[in-house]
Amino acid sequence: MIPFLHIGPLTIPTFGLCVAAALIAAFLVLRADLRRRGIDAEAESLVAFPACAGIIGAKLYHVLESPRELFADPIGLLFSQYGFAWFGGLIAGTAAFFWIARRIAQRNTAAGRATRLLEILDAGSPAAALGYGIGRIGCLLSGDGDYGIPTSLPWGMSFPHGLVPTTQRVHPTPIYELIVACVIAWWLWRVGARAVAERAKLAKAEASLAGKGSASGSGGKFESGMLHVNAYRDGIVFAQYLVWTGLARFLVEFIRINPRSFFGLTNAQAASVVSVVAGLVLWWRLPRR
Repeated sequence: MIPFLHIGPLTIPTFGLCVAAALIAAFLVLRADLRRRGIDAEAESLVAFPACAGIIGAKLYHVLESPRELFADPIGLLFSQYGFAWFGGLIAGTAAFFWIARRIAQRNTAAGRATRLLEILDAGSPAAALGYGIGRIGCLLSGDGDYGIPTSLPWGMSFPHGLVPTTQRVHPTPIYELIVACVIAWWLWRVGARAVAERAKLAKAEASLAGKGSASGSGGKFESGMLHVNAYRDGIVFAQYLVWTGLARFLVEFIRINPRSFFGLTNAQAASVVSVVAGLVLWWRLPRR
Protein backbone atom coordinates (compact mmCIF):
# COMPACT_ATOMS: atom_id res chain seq x y z
CA MET A 1 0.00 0.00 0.00
CA ILE A 2 1.10 3.58 -0.59
CA PRO A 3 -0.53 5.88 1.98
CA PHE A 4 1.82 8.74 1.08
CA LEU A 5 4.02 9.86 -1.78
CA HIS A 6 7.29 11.48 -0.73
CA ILE A 7 8.64 14.00 -3.24
CA GLY A 8 11.59 15.80 -1.69
CA PRO A 9 10.31 17.63 1.40
CA LEU A 10 6.69 17.14 0.32
CA THR A 11 4.46 14.39 1.68
CA ILE A 12 1.36 13.90 -0.45
CA PRO A 13 -1.43 11.56 0.73
CA THR A 14 -2.57 9.23 -2.04
CA PHE A 15 -6.13 9.47 -0.75
CA GLY A 16 -6.12 13.19 -1.53
CA LEU A 17 -4.76 12.55 -5.01
CA CYS A 18 -7.53 10.05 -5.73
CA VAL A 19 -10.16 12.48 -4.47
CA ALA A 20 -8.74 15.10 -6.84
CA ALA A 21 -8.83 12.57 -9.71
CA ALA A 22 -12.43 11.72 -8.81
CA LEU A 23 -13.43 15.40 -8.92
CA ILE A 24 -11.78 15.89 -12.32
CA ALA A 25 -13.50 12.81 -13.75
CA ALA A 26 -16.86 13.89 -12.32
CA PHE A 27 -16.39 17.38 -13.76
CA LEU A 28 -15.66 16.06 -17.27
CA VAL A 29 -18.64 13.70 -17.27
CA LEU A 30 -20.99 16.34 -15.84
CA ARG A 31 -19.87 18.97 -18.33
CA ALA A 32 -20.45 16.57 -21.22
CA ASP A 33 -23.90 15.65 -19.89
CA LEU A 34 -24.93 19.29 -19.43
CA ARG A 35 -23.85 20.09 -22.98
CA ARG A 36 -25.71 17.21 -24.60
CA ARG A 37 -28.84 18.20 -22.68
CA GLY A 38 -28.46 21.85 -23.63
CA ILE A 39 -28.48 23.02 -19.99
CA ASP A 40 -26.90 26.42 -19.33
CA ALA A 41 -24.97 25.65 -16.13
CA GLU A 42 -21.39 25.71 -14.90
CA ALA A 43 -20.12 22.22 -14.20
CA GLU A 44 -17.36 23.75 -12.07
CA SER A 45 -19.76 25.08 -9.44
CA LEU A 46 -21.82 21.88 -9.44
CA VAL A 47 -18.68 19.90 -8.60
CA ALA A 48 -16.52 22.25 -6.52
CA PHE A 49 -19.07 23.47 -3.97
CA PRO A 50 -20.59 20.05 -3.17
CA ALA A 51 -17.06 18.62 -2.93
CA CYS A 52 -16.00 21.26 -0.39
CA ALA A 53 -19.25 20.82 1.53
CA GLY A 54 -18.78 17.04 1.50
CA ILE A 55 -15.26 17.26 2.91
CA ILE A 56 -16.38 19.63 5.67
CA GLY A 57 -19.42 17.47 6.44
CA ALA A 58 -17.34 14.29 6.54
CA LYS A 59 -14.88 15.87 8.98
CA LEU A 60 -17.58 17.36 11.24
CA TYR A 61 -19.53 14.11 11.37
CA HIS A 62 -16.39 12.21 12.32
CA VAL A 63 -15.35 14.53 15.13
CA LEU A 64 -18.90 14.79 16.51
CA GLU A 65 -19.03 11.02 16.78
CA SER A 66 -16.43 11.26 19.58
CA PRO A 67 -17.17 14.46 21.55
CA ARG A 68 -14.80 13.52 24.37
CA GLU A 69 -11.83 13.45 21.99
CA LEU A 70 -13.03 16.67 20.38
CA PHE A 71 -13.07 18.55 23.68
CA ALA A 72 -9.66 17.11 24.59
CA ASP A 73 -7.95 18.35 21.41
CA PRO A 74 -10.36 20.35 19.19
CA ILE A 75 -7.72 21.98 16.99
CA GLY A 76 -5.75 18.81 16.38
CA LEU A 77 -8.87 16.76 15.61
CA LEU A 78 -10.53 19.32 13.36
CA PHE A 79 -7.42 20.01 11.27
CA SER A 80 -6.06 16.48 11.14
CA GLN A 81 -5.62 14.99 7.67
CA TYR A 82 -7.24 11.80 8.96
CA GLY A 83 -10.79 11.06 10.03
CA PHE A 84 -13.56 11.58 7.48
CA ALA A 85 -16.98 9.93 7.70
CA TRP A 86 -18.69 8.95 4.43
CA PHE A 87 -22.14 9.48 5.96
CA GLY A 88 -21.44 13.13 6.84
CA GLY A 89 -19.94 13.80 3.43
CA LEU A 90 -23.01 12.31 1.75
CA ILE A 91 -25.41 14.56 3.65
CA ALA A 92 -23.46 17.80 3.19
CA GLY A 93 -22.45 17.16 -0.43
CA THR A 94 -25.96 16.18 -1.51
CA ALA A 95 -27.50 19.21 0.21
CA ALA A 96 -25.01 21.55 -1.50
CA PHE A 97 -25.68 20.02 -4.94
CA PHE A 98 -29.44 20.38 -4.46
CA TRP A 99 -29.07 24.02 -3.43
CA ILE A 100 -26.86 24.97 -6.38
CA ALA A 101 -28.96 22.99 -8.89
CA ARG A 102 -32.12 24.70 -7.66
CA ARG A 103 -30.55 28.14 -8.06
CA ILE A 104 -29.41 27.28 -11.60
CA ALA A 105 -32.87 26.04 -12.52
CA GLN A 106 -34.49 29.21 -11.17
CA ARG A 107 -31.98 31.44 -12.95
CA ASN A 108 -32.44 29.70 -16.29
CA THR A 109 -36.22 29.77 -16.01
CA ALA A 110 -36.18 33.49 -15.20
CA ALA A 111 -34.02 34.05 -18.30
CA GLY A 112 -36.52 32.23 -20.50
CA ARG A 113 -34.56 28.95 -20.72
CA ALA A 114 -36.81 26.45 -18.97
CA THR A 115 -34.62 24.13 -16.87
CA ARG A 116 -36.04 21.80 -14.25
CA LEU A 117 -34.29 20.77 -11.06
CA LEU A 118 -34.75 17.06 -11.81
CA GLU A 119 -33.10 17.52 -15.20
CA ILE A 120 -29.96 18.89 -13.54
CA LEU A 121 -30.02 16.04 -11.02
CA ASP A 122 -30.23 13.61 -13.94
CA ALA A 123 -27.14 15.19 -15.50
CA GLY A 124 -25.19 14.93 -12.24
CA SER A 125 -25.98 11.28 -11.54
CA PRO A 126 -23.47 9.50 -13.86
CA ALA A 127 -20.74 11.91 -12.73
CA ALA A 128 -21.49 11.24 -9.06
CA ALA A 129 -21.40 7.48 -9.56
CA LEU A 130 -18.07 7.54 -11.40
CA GLY A 131 -16.47 10.03 -9.00
CA TYR A 132 -17.42 7.88 -6.01
CA GLY A 133 -15.82 4.80 -7.54
CA ILE A 134 -12.54 6.57 -8.36
CA GLY A 135 -12.40 8.08 -4.89
CA ARG A 136 -12.58 4.60 -3.39
CA ILE A 137 -9.19 3.78 -4.91
CA GLY A 138 -7.75 6.29 -2.44
CA CYS A 139 -9.09 4.13 0.37
CA LEU A 140 -7.37 1.10 -1.17
CA LEU A 141 -4.00 2.81 -1.62
CA SER A 142 -3.96 4.31 1.87
CA GLY A 143 -5.30 1.19 3.61
CA ASP A 144 -7.50 3.38 5.78
CA GLY A 145 -9.68 0.57 7.12
CA ASP A 146 -12.35 0.55 4.41
CA TYR A 147 -11.44 -3.00 3.48
CA GLY A 148 -13.63 -5.99 4.22
CA ILE A 149 -13.68 -9.02 6.48
CA PRO A 150 -11.09 -11.83 6.23
CA THR A 151 -11.39 -14.06 3.17
CA SER A 152 -9.67 -17.06 1.61
CA LEU A 153 -10.51 -16.00 -1.93
CA PRO A 154 -7.51 -15.73 -4.27
CA TRP A 155 -7.91 -11.96 -4.71
CA GLY A 156 -7.88 -11.25 -0.99
CA MET A 157 -5.39 -8.56 0.06
CA SER A 158 -3.53 -7.64 3.24
CA PHE A 159 -2.65 -4.11 4.34
CA PRO A 160 0.37 -4.45 6.67
CA HIS A 161 1.57 -0.89 5.98
CA GLY A 162 -1.81 0.81 5.69
CA LEU A 163 -3.07 3.59 7.91
CA VAL A 164 -5.21 0.92 9.59
CA PRO A 165 -2.90 -2.09 9.17
CA THR A 166 -3.91 -5.73 8.96
CA THR A 167 -1.84 -8.78 8.08
CA GLN A 168 -4.91 -10.90 7.32
CA ARG A 169 -6.09 -11.37 3.77
CA VAL A 170 -9.36 -9.43 3.51
CA HIS A 171 -11.91 -8.48 0.88
CA PRO A 172 -10.61 -5.51 -1.18
CA THR A 173 -14.02 -3.82 -1.02
CA PRO A 174 -12.80 -0.55 -2.62
CA ILE A 175 -12.09 -2.53 -5.81
CA TYR A 176 -15.58 -4.06 -5.69
CA GLU A 177 -17.08 -0.60 -5.31
CA LEU A 178 -14.99 0.83 -8.16
CA ILE A 179 -16.18 -1.89 -10.56
CA VAL A 180 -19.83 -1.53 -9.57
CA ALA A 181 -19.64 2.28 -9.68
CA CYS A 182 -18.25 2.20 -13.22
CA VAL A 183 -21.07 -0.13 -14.32
CA ILE A 184 -23.69 2.12 -12.70
CA ALA A 185 -22.17 5.24 -14.29
CA TRP A 186 -22.16 3.56 -17.71
CA TRP A 187 -25.79 2.50 -17.35
CA LEU A 188 -26.95 5.93 -16.17
CA TRP A 189 -25.14 7.56 -19.09
CA ARG A 190 -27.00 5.26 -21.51
CA VAL A 191 -30.34 6.07 -19.85
CA GLY A 192 -29.51 9.76 -20.19
CA ALA A 193 -28.65 9.28 -23.86
CA ARG A 194 -32.07 7.77 -24.45
CA ALA A 195 -33.62 10.75 -22.68
CA VAL A 196 -31.85 13.18 -25.01
CA ALA A 197 -32.92 11.14 -28.05
CA GLU A 198 -36.54 11.10 -26.88
CA ARG A 199 -36.48 14.86 -26.38
CA ALA A 200 -35.16 15.36 -29.89
CA LYS A 201 -37.94 13.18 -31.32
CA LEU A 202 -40.54 15.06 -29.30
CA ALA A 203 -39.27 18.43 -30.47
CA LYS A 204 -39.35 17.28 -34.09
CA ALA A 205 -42.87 15.86 -33.73
CA GLU A 206 -44.13 19.01 -32.01
CA ALA A 207 -42.69 21.17 -34.76
CA SER A 208 -44.48 19.03 -37.34
CA LEU A 209 -47.76 19.11 -35.42
CA ALA A 210 -47.50 22.85 -34.89
CA GLY A 211 -47.42 23.28 -38.67
CA LYS A 212 -50.44 21.05 -39.08
CA GLY A 213 -52.24 22.88 -36.33
CA SER A 214 -51.78 26.25 -37.99
CA ALA A 215 -53.36 24.83 -41.13
CA SER A 216 -56.18 22.87 -39.52
CA GLY A 217 -57.14 24.83 -36.43
CA SER A 218 -56.59 23.44 -32.91
CA GLY A 219 -55.90 19.82 -33.85
CA GLY A 220 -52.13 20.26 -33.76
CA LYS A 221 -52.23 21.81 -30.30
CA PHE A 222 -54.32 18.91 -28.94
CA GLU A 223 -52.03 16.26 -30.43
CA SER A 224 -48.95 18.08 -29.14
CA GLY A 225 -50.41 17.98 -25.66
CA MET A 226 -50.91 14.22 -26.02
CA LEU A 227 -47.26 13.84 -27.00
CA HIS A 228 -46.18 15.53 -23.78
CA VAL A 229 -47.89 12.73 -21.83
CA ASN A 230 -45.56 10.17 -23.41
CA ALA A 231 -42.42 12.32 -23.26
CA TYR A 232 -39.37 11.12 -21.33
CA ARG A 233 -39.73 12.10 -17.67
CA ASP A 234 -37.17 14.25 -15.90
CA GLY A 235 -35.78 12.50 -12.84
CA ILE A 236 -35.65 8.93 -14.13
CA VAL A 237 -31.83 8.91 -14.21
CA PHE A 238 -31.59 10.39 -10.71
CA ALA A 239 -34.15 7.90 -9.38
CA GLN A 240 -32.12 5.00 -10.77
CA TYR A 241 -28.93 6.51 -9.33
CA LEU A 242 -30.48 6.53 -5.85
CA VAL A 243 -31.65 2.93 -6.19
CA TRP A 244 -28.56 1.32 -7.74
CA THR A 245 -25.92 3.14 -5.69
CA GLY A 246 -27.89 2.64 -2.49
CA LEU A 247 -28.32 -1.07 -3.21
CA ALA A 248 -24.63 -1.50 -4.05
CA ARG A 249 -23.48 0.20 -0.85
CA PHE A 250 -26.01 -1.72 1.26
CA LEU A 251 -24.75 -5.08 -0.02
CA VAL A 252 -21.03 -4.35 0.25
CA GLU A 253 -21.45 -3.34 3.90
CA PHE A 254 -22.15 -6.97 4.79
CA ILE A 255 -18.48 -7.78 4.17
CA ARG A 256 -17.11 -4.51 5.60
CA ILE A 257 -15.74 -4.07 9.12
CA ASN A 258 -17.82 -1.01 10.02
CA PRO A 259 -19.59 -0.99 13.42
CA ARG A 260 -23.35 -1.60 13.58
CA SER A 261 -25.75 1.00 14.93
CA PHE A 262 -29.32 1.23 13.55
CA PHE A 263 -31.17 -2.10 13.97
CA GLY A 264 -27.96 -4.01 13.38
CA LEU A 265 -27.11 -1.94 10.30
CA THR A 266 -24.11 0.31 9.73
CA ASN A 267 -24.58 4.06 9.22
CA ALA A 268 -23.89 3.54 5.52
CA GLN A 269 -26.54 0.82 5.29
CA ALA A 270 -29.10 3.02 7.01
CA ALA A 271 -28.35 5.81 4.53
CA SER A 272 -28.53 3.28 1.69
CA VAL A 273 -32.01 2.16 2.75
CA VAL A 274 -33.18 5.77 2.70
CA SER A 275 -31.57 6.23 -0.72
CA VAL A 276 -33.23 3.12 -2.21
CA VAL A 277 -36.65 3.97 -0.79
CA ALA A 278 -36.44 7.58 -2.01
CA GLY A 279 -35.36 6.40 -5.46
CA LEU A 280 -38.17 3.86 -5.72
CA VAL A 281 -40.78 6.42 -4.63
CA LEU A 282 -39.50 8.93 -7.18
CA TRP A 283 -39.32 6.22 -9.88
CA TRP A 284 -42.90 5.15 -9.12
CA ARG A 285 -44.28 8.68 -9.10
CA LEU A 286 -42.65 9.89 -12.30
CA PRO A 287 -45.08 8.26 -14.77
CA ARG A 288 -47.97 9.80 -12.82
CA ARG A 289 -46.65 13.37 -12.85
